[in-house]
Amino acid sequence: MKSRRALLYMPGDSRPKIEKAITLGVDSICMDMEDGTAHNRKEKARETIATALQELDFGNAEKLIRINGFGTGLEADDLAATLKYHPEGVVIPKVESLAQIEWLSDQIEAMELSKGWPLNHIRILAGVESTKGIINLKEIATHPRLDGLIFGAEDYAASIGATRTRGGLEILYARSKVVLHAAANELQAIDIVFVNYKDSVNLKIESLQGAQMGFTGKQIIHPNQVGPVQEAFSPSDAAIDYAQRLLEAFEAAEAEGAGAIAFEGKMIDMPLVKSARSVIERAKAAGKL
Repeated sequence: MKSRRALLYMPGDSRPKIEKAITLGVDSICMDMEDGTAHNRKEKARETIATALQELDFGNAEKLIRINGFGTGLEADDLAATLKYHPEGVVIPKVESLAQIEWLSDQIEAMELSKGWPLNHIRILAGVESTKGIINLKEIATHPRLDGLIFGAEDYAASIGATRTRGGLEILYARSKVVLHAAANELQAIDIVFVNYKDSVNLKIESLQGAQMGFTGKQIIHPNQVGPVQEAFSPSDAAIDYAQRLLEAFEAAEAEGAGAIAFEGKMIDMPLVKSARSVIERAKAAGKL
């Protein structure tokens, strides 16, 4: 599974912006046919994305497309125009039921079979952005083609009639539930957009909070957000060093039959060992090890 610390949306109808995204060292580039494209530019976005997938070298960045939501009447045309050019994943927004994921997976599977591509090679990321989506997460998160859950705070707040605040208490329950179901199904959890792209201080605060909650990455909408978000979702050098030393000490003690050890003034048992292993895995995904 690819590292998606920073998932950058770029308007699908803008070739220059897609080309700019490739230069940023971002983890995932999502070429957007949904909210990032005006209604009268949907066809242009499909054409631009199809051409970009054929002509551009995305390097190490993951190539994603975001289609319009199920039931909009646009989603099938979005897929018909772009899927045959082999994006690595499809983001489907405003998911409210497992049936919507199943529909998308069927379309992808048909394309994989027709092209001779490996089955389940193209992955799905599901945007969960409404009351129904949150309520049905238990079922939605079980689909085998799913790689991650993406939480959309603004649409969710609107769906419950909440006012968005800086503190974010109005979205805390839903935000936590996305992390919970992602972890239970070994999926990535992609956190909310920070809309004020000029406010780097609060972006970093919110990003660190998301990482502490258990999110594995964050949606971003501007090149200025790439660095702070990637840093927040990567373990620090100090955290990596501590985790390595802890694991070495625990494994040495475990070889002698110990189940818990004293390490630098703390009692260490399996939950803390799992946490240390998680740090090492995230460090490897971020290219720090």
